[in-house]
Amino acid sequence: MDKVAWGVLSTAKIGLQKVIPAMQKGRHSRIVAIASRDMARARDAAVRLRIPKAHGSYEALLGDPDIQAVYIPLPNHLHVEWSIKALETGKHVLCEKPIGLDAEQSRELRAAADRYPRLKVMEAFMYRFHPQWIETRNLVADGRLGELRSIQTFFSYYNIDPANVRNKPDIGGGGMLDIGCYCVSLSRFLFDDEPRRVFGVVEYDRKFKTDRLASGILEFEAGTSTFTCSTQLSAFQRVNVIGTAGRIEIEIPFNAPPRKRCRIWHQSTSRVRQIRLPKCDQYTIQGDLFSQAVLNDTDVPTSLDDAVANMRVIDAVFASGRTGTWQTL
Repeated sequence: MDKVAWGVLSTAKIGLQKVIPAMQKGRHSRIVAIASRDMARARDAAVRLRIPKAHGSYEALLGDPDIQAVYIPLPNHLHVEWSIKALETGKHVLCEKPIGLDAEQSRELRAAADRYPRLKVMEAFMYRFHPQWIETRNLVADGRLGELRSIQTFFSYYNIDPANVRNKPDIGGGGMLDIGCYCVSLSRFLFDDEPRRVFGVVEYDRKFKTDRLASGILEFEAGTSTFTCSTQLSAFQRVNVIGTAGRIEIEIPFNAPPRKRCRIWHQSTSRVRQIRLPKCDQYTIQGDLFSQAVLNDTDVPTSLDDAVANMRVIDAVFASGRTGTWQTL
């Protein structure tokens, strides 16, 4: 079975603990190198994860002729810069969400990607590839909820560590870019549309200067999506999808555990049906789907146009929070 040779830019926790081990299990992906600005950290990660090569700089990894594609889990403010550098060295790019700090940055990356049409670039919204989301979207598309009218999303955790990247505003910290982006993405994914206007309420931490509590209303032609995300509330996540003839509740919508069967509930009139999905690792699926696009020279599952559109909505939530007014898109 053909496999794409991957390199990883940085020894970020999400890569070491989740994405790399998952992709190493893939049918179409193999991790051949990892890079850090600290050679000792790169070597340590390579040994622990049985990665063949370690590089002491990101530039060295991008210059490695054995690597076809790179996964980028760097801090948010570096996503666009290093995605473009990877393209310039002939590498395909899977970049962690959010694709950039704002819509302007995401458009910059899209323009760069247009200059390299044979190279694949995708924002790593892994949740979309989990069977529970495929099942949910199919139920909506098949009319099993009647007309989709409302989506309600909650996503939170508690983190007040001043050293954590999520609490540093200058490198893209804060709740909206970290987890609020999921709330926006899934709304657009299920409505299969873009919101017409947006209203947001955003609260900032006085010390960190990052958004710690944000709520939004996204108005679509067919209905509304409401959400709350926070970096300083008890850890919780849940999505409810409600139509004129039924609803779906997703128990663990984002951090789906790879060793546990996820559950969703589909209610139609008075009957509630529990749907148990097979065990899977959504990061493995994401890596294989991207790798197949590389191997077969086909489109990636999620285009950069989608990434740009998501950032436009996030920008609008922030703008509404500043002005207290609805923002038209």
